[in-house]
Amino acid sequence: MSSADKETSDFLEKPIEGNLLDKLSAMEERFVELEQLISDPDQQGSGKFQELLKEHGSLISLVTLYREYGKSCAALDEAQEILASGDDPELKELAEMELPDLEQDGREKARAVRMAILDQQVEGGDDCIFEVRAGAGGEEAALFCADIYRLYSLYAEKRRWKVEVLSESSTDLGGYKEITFAVRGSGAFTRLCFESGGHRVQRVPATETQGRIHTSAITVAVMQEAEESEIHVEDKDLRIDTFCASGPGGQSVNKTSSAVRITHIPTGVVVSMQDEKSQHRNRDKAMRLLKTRLKELADREKQEEEDALRRSLIGSGDRSDRIRTYNFPQNRISDHRISATLYNLDRFMAGDIDDLLDQLEAHDREERVQAL
Repeated sequence: MSSADKETSDFLEKPIEGNLLDKLSAMEERFVELEQLISDPDQQGSGKFQELLKEHGSLISLVTLYREYGKSCAALDEAQEILASGDDPELKELAEMELPDLEQDGREKARAVRMAILDQQVEGGDDCIFEVRAGAGGEEAALFCADIYRLYSLYAEKRRWKVEVLSESSTDLGGYKEITFAVRGSGAFTRLCFESGGHRVQRVPATETQGRIHTSAITVAVMQEAEESEIHVEDKDLRIDTFCASGPGGQSVNKTSSAVRITHIPTGVVVSMQDEKSQHRNRDKAMRLLKTRLKELADREKQEEEDALRRSLIGSGDRSDRIRTYNFPQNRISDHRISATLYNLDRFMAGDIDDLLDQLEAHDREERVQAL
């Protein structure tokens, strides 16, 4: 049994007490508050109603198990009080007979609650949007952006997820200065959320004539795609500009103003889209990306307010954090967050990334156990 599995097993067998009990009690109080809010006719017409429904739905299972655990504890306390008082011999005998079963039921209910805590996806979800950008390294970094896009596309194909390119800025050698794409499928974000950060590559570039190894870097941001009802954006908060799309080198590729730039005035978030010939389609794609970035911004603010959200336990997920090195001469991948080293870079770049993703999820689970 690995250390992570042992810690998880030990965690599941512990009684519910201390900080964990306080957190669960606070969660139940919030659940009751949410039930009152979603029953309020005034709230049902507000822009936050869908958000309240989603939060309420995320708590139902855990709160139900916690309440069942509370009933089990109450029954056990009652039996122990009868045994302690000893006033009624028949009741005492009955309590003695029931006590082992009540204790076992309490342990099982506590385990169910703790299992639900581990299984609960704090930031889990399905569809996500990747933003991959070239950093230091010029053309070689752009080529590595293309390699990384291909890696995730191949992995998505194996999982039968769909990939849609939203925007791209390509180079003459087939690389990308940046590429934005969506991955859609069951559990896609939950599985890929740990890919956010700085990715460094060490190899002999295609442009190198003397065989020297170069180090280049790219950044990857993985954001859970916002649902239509999740993020409400007021028209008055948007500034929408249109312009002529341009291709590599700045040349005009469209004489009409089909490209769209949207600025969210309150936050200063700016997105632009020019890949489609239709201004309407560019606007739709830009709005999707804008809502996703606004959701990411809100999630990060929430992450700072709360001490132990899932992604913060394995690294901030900030695109400036260097998380991984790809060393081609040594056929090696090193993930710096968990000190993991694999010598199968060729297979990894072909989309065979489950081994490392499994290790990242196991490490995250271990960190969450320690935080409870």
